[in-house]
Amino acid sequence: MNLVTAFGESVRLHSSKTALYWGESRYSYTDFWRQTVAVSSRLRQQFGIRPGDRVGLWLKNCPEFIPSMFGILHAGGVVVPINNFFKPGEVSYLLEDSGIDVLITDTELAAHFGALAAARPKLQVLLAGQPWTPSETENAYAAMQAEPDLAVIIYTSGTTGRPKGAMLSHGNLLQNVESCRLVLKVVDADRLAVMLPMFHSYMLTVGLLLPLLIGGSIVLVKSLHPVRNALQEIVQHEATILPAIPQFYRSLANLPANGPLPIRLFVSGAAPLPAQVLKEFETKFRRPLIEGYGLSEASPVVTKNPLDGAHKPGSIGLPIPNVEVSIQDELGRQLGDGEIGELCVRGGNVMLGYWKQPEETAKAIREGWLLTGDVGYRDAEGYYFITDRKKDMLLVNGINVYPREIEEILYQYPGVKEAAVIGRPDPRKGEQPVAYVSANDGVLLQEKPIQKFVRQRLADYKVPKRVLFLPALPRNATGKILKTALREMD
Repeated sequence: MNLVTAFGESVRLHSSKTALYWGESRYSYTDFWRQTVAVSSRLRQQFGIRPGDRVGLWLKNCPEFIPSMFGILHAGGVVVPINNFFKPGEVSYLLEDSGIDVLITDTELAAHFGALAAARPKLQVLLAGQPWTPSETENAYAAMQAEPDLAVIIYTSGTTGRPKGAMLSHGNLLQNVESCRLVLKVVDADRLAVMLPMFHSYMLTVGLLLPLLIGGSIVLVKSLHPVRNALQEIVQHEATILPAIPQFYRSLANLPANGPLPIRLFVSGAAPLPAQVLKEFETKFRRPLIEGYGLSEASPVVTKNPLDGAHKPGSIGLPIPNVEVSIQDELGRQLGDGEIGELCVRGGNVMLGYWKQPEETAKAIREGWLLTGDVGYRDAEGYYFITDRKKDMLLVNGINVYPREIEEILYQYPGVKEAAVIGRPDPRKGEQPVAYVSANDGVLLQEKPIQKFVRQRLADYKVPKRVLFLPALPRNATGKILKTALREMD
C-alpha cells in the first residue's frame, strides 16, 4: 500500500462523489483520478521522470494541486512542495539542493522561470491544468508505480539559515493519516475546510490526504479576506471540520454574532493557541476548539487534546495513536512528570532523515527518538505543555521563520555593521520579526529602504515589521550578540 493505491481505492469506492468544492466548481474523485493519470503520463513521456526523481510543486492553493501531487507519486517521483510566497532566490536553493529538473507551477509563478533557469539551466516547467489525454495504455498504467519508500521532501527552515529537506515516506504519511483519522474521529461524510497553504506539512496531511484517503471531501476556500467571506464559503459548502491557525480563531471570536455553523470540530495548529483566544472562541461558538502539536519531521501531527475528556488550555494534549512522546534531558534520559526538558517523538510517523544531510539527521534523531527542539513538560495526567523553543525560531502565521536567514540578508545591505533579528508578539500573525541594526561609522541608515531590500530577496512574511537602530548591539564577553538583552528592550 502506498499513497497512490490508497487514493485509488477511494476513487473506486467513491467515484462520483465530490472530492473538492472550489467556489461554484465541483471535482469528483473520478475527475481527480483522470487528471492524476494525465499528469503522470506527461511527467514520464514528455519530461522523462523516473522513479525516485524529485519534482517541484510550486502552486498557490488551487484544485490542480491535488492531481499534480498524486500525478508525481503515480509516476514514481518524489513530491517537493515549495512555499508559493518564496522569491526566486529562495526557490533556486531548493531546486538545486533537491536536484529538481521539473517544476509544476502556474502561469503567474512561471513568470519567474527566467531567474530560476539561470540558476538551474536544465529546469523544465509543466503548467498545472494543461489538457492532456493519456492513451488507453496510460489509463491502465498501474498506480503501484509509486515508489514504496520516499514520497515527499518537506523543506523546513534551519537555524543556519539554509532549509533542510525532511524525507517522508509513504508509510510515514499513511500512518499519520490513520492516527489523525482515529483521534479526530473523521468519517467519509466529513468535509474538511482548507484555508492554510497546501504546501504546508499540516495541510498536506490533515487537509488533503486525510479526507481523500478516507473518502471524504475538501472545501477549498477561495476568499480568505475578509474573514467573513471565508466563513461564508465554509457555511455554503457545509464544512464539518476546520483546521486553522490561532490568528484565524481570534478573528472569528471578534466577529459580530453569526448564525449556526455546520462545523462540528475546530482544530488549531501550526502555532501556540493563547488561552484567552480559546476562552473567547468557545464562549461564543459553543464548539470544541482542539489544540495540537506537530512538526514537519513527524509527518507532522504528534499530539492533540482529546475530543472526549479533559481539554486543558495551554496544553498541546496527549500523544495521538501510534506515536510516543517523552521529555528527555541532554543525555537522553527520560524525565518524570513536571520536569522540564526537550520534547521527543518516536513512531512510524518520524521522518527517514534530512535529504543529503546525514550529520543533521544524526543530530535530530537519537536512538529512534526525534529531538524536536521544543522544551516542555508532562503533567501527572499525561498531558504535554510547551514552555519554550530551544531553536531560535519564530512562527509567523504558523510558518517557521529563522532569524539567521533574515540576518544574512541584512548584512548584505550597504552600511550595516551588525544585525540581529528577534520575534515580537503580534495579535494578528502570532509573531513578527523585528530587526536591530547598527551602522558603520558615518553611515545613516533608514528603515523603509532596508525593509524594501529584504522584501526583494525573501518572502514578505520574513520582512522585519520594524527595523530599530542602535549605536552598537549588546554582546557578551565572547562577542556573541545578546538577543536576551534585545528582547528586554521596549
